[in-house]
Amino acid sequence: MTIHLHRGDLPAGLDFGRAVAVDTETLGLSLVRDQLCLVQLSAGDGDAHLVQLDRTSYDCPNLKALLADTGVEKILHFARFDLAMIEKYLGVTMSPVFCTKIASKLTRTYTDRHGLKDVAREIAGIELSKQQQSSDWGAAELTEAQQQYAAADVLYLHQIRDGLAAMLEREGRSGLARACFDFLPWRARLDLQGWGETDIFAHT
Repeated sequence: MTIHLHRGDLPAGLDFGRAVAVDTETLGLSLVRDQLCLVQLSAGDGDAHLVQLDRTSYDCPNLKALLADTGVEKILHFARFDLAMIEKYLGVTMSPVFCTKIASKLTRTYTDRHGLKDVAREIAGIELSKQQQSSDWGAAELTEAQQQYAAADVLYLHQIRDGLAAMLEREGRSGLARACFDFLPWRARLDLQGWGETDIFAHT
């Protein structure tokens, strides 16, 4: 595994292929209060690229171009949050997407454990550490432990996607999953506009 830390933006000319794994780190989990600090990416080749953002400007044209490219599938776990953060701070709507958490919930109906750690263990045979999940991602210098944690969240998403896609196909739920993935940008916008905790489809 090689971790590449970039400050401000991705270098020009990087090619992530037809699908890129994406994750974000923020100052917290509030879309109103907490800023986007880091975007992690991987082509599924064992390398991770971490973009430590300039939170005074979010001027990162190469990163934005990649995330906005409709010819590149973005693979995320709990994409709803990441899509909202990226739309709010980078002004980019990511599409198409594959959310491994939604895919897990549509296929792994024999369990209620759909966190990345649990899905990675079953689908990819990988043990992920979540020790650095609650750390200061706004720090000027990221520790080696933070970088290792951030990288691990994207390094195995291609493998997890492939495993879950096979399960979706087996259960005849691929079309249902795709419809859910396509709705995610709108779900993110509902969150950003204040309907995060409201089930607008409910009768009451």
